[in-house]
Amino acid sequence: MQTSDLIFGFSHQTIALIAMGVCYLLLFTEKINRAVITLLIASLLVLIGAISQTNAIHAIDFNTISLLVGMMIIINVAERTGMFQFVAIWGAKKVRAHPLGILIVLGFVTAVFSAFLDNVTTVLLIVPVTMQITRKLEVNPYPYLLMNIFASNIGGTATLIGDPPNILIGSALELSFTDFLFHLTPIVLVIMAAVIAMFVYFWKDSLKASLKNRALVMNINEYDALTDIKLLKKALWVLGMVIAAFMVAHDIGFENGFIALSGAAVMLLLYTFELSHEQSDEKVEDILNHVDWTTVFFFVGLFVIVGALEESGFLQKMGDYFVGVTGGDIFKSVYVILGVSAFFSAVVDNIPFVATMIPTLQAMEEALGGREAMMPVWWALSLGACLGGNGTLIGASANVIVAGIAAREGQPLSFMRFLIWSIPVMIISVLLAGIFLYIEYFI
Repeated sequence: MQTSDLIFGFSHQTIALIAMGVCYLLLFTEKINRAVITLLIASLLVLIGAISQTNAIHAIDFNTISLLVGMMIIINVAERTGMFQFVAIWGAKKVRAHPLGILIVLGFVTAVFSAFLDNVTTVLLIVPVTMQITRKLEVNPYPYLLMNIFASNIGGTATLIGDPPNILIGSALELSFTDFLFHLTPIVLVIMAAVIAMFVYFWKDSLKASLKNRALVMNINEYDALTDIKLLKKALWVLGMVIAAFMVAHDIGFENGFIALSGAAVMLLLYTFELSHEQSDEKVEDILNHVDWTTVFFFVGLFVIVGALEESGFLQKMGDYFVGVTGGDIFKSVYVILGVSAFFSAVVDNIPFVATMIPTLQAMEEALGGREAMMPVWWALSLGACLGGNGTLIGASANVIVAGIAAREGQPLSFMRFLIWSIPVMIISVLLAGIFLYIEYFI
């Protein structure tokens, strides 16, 4: 290696590894905003020459960024209609406000919403309704809060837009919305049913409510949750068109990011169409202010960091090492990736983990027979990373959000008590995912 290849006496590979290590460490401590962390480290990598400005820009996956921003805008408008709260209350009344029935309904409602919204938005919408219902029933809210968490992470596994790891994988491999529906949604339904069955078994004797308290829930008017019927119709139309476009994206030759941004533009137009110029500007700015820019810029910085790691050749070495460990066997690769991704996603943010693993697995594809042969491994990465978020209270952002809301409501979720439920749920989920992959690809 020539001196010119060194930075402060270190190779580019060493610098990139140090940068990623520092990134993980700072993210784990949660002392600094995560967007600030990745943007600062990415900037330093460019400044010291670990990655060029041109390559840094090329490393940013703008399809992923566009998909995130577009869906955030669409959902931000849709949630202002009260449609999500309406469904939760309507579901609770359909089971006659029976505590066990409500647990099942809230589980499936949370899972379905999480398949189309980001998990944090889902729990922010559902948890307040959960607390309202459990207060009226005078039942222990703990199993309901656990169900909110587990269902949000399981449901988010089902679709392309349900969880950021899937967005990353889908964009990198140019997978369609239908690909995720076909390969992941069936196992997600099975896992969700298994988790609900587990909760019903353990809580069926303790979740009881008087007829008087059940009547209080039945008297809640779900239509009061709907704040704008006209906007609701527009939002449902746009959401329907966007989902339909996702399903045929490959056939019509458009990227998912373009579809999401186009849908967002149409949603904003319909949201502000009959308003004055001043009112329109105010409402659009309000929607844009509610986009999770922290997550967006976290992704931007992270892409550059991973780009530097990839450019250094380290991820290619990782891929070669992995091929050596598994002997180039797809079966072994699937279960190693499933287990490793579930474990790491339970203890660290699954987004940087998946962002790092994607180029590593891409480097393995040729040795393992190409993209088609590698697809079981890619689905294992998605399942492990998304389902692993249920492993600990810090395993996913939704977990932390629910814990915060619960603490404010005087119902704190302790880390250790959470593990009593989260570890079995994660193990059951990953085992079922492993069985599903075996049946689909190896029988």
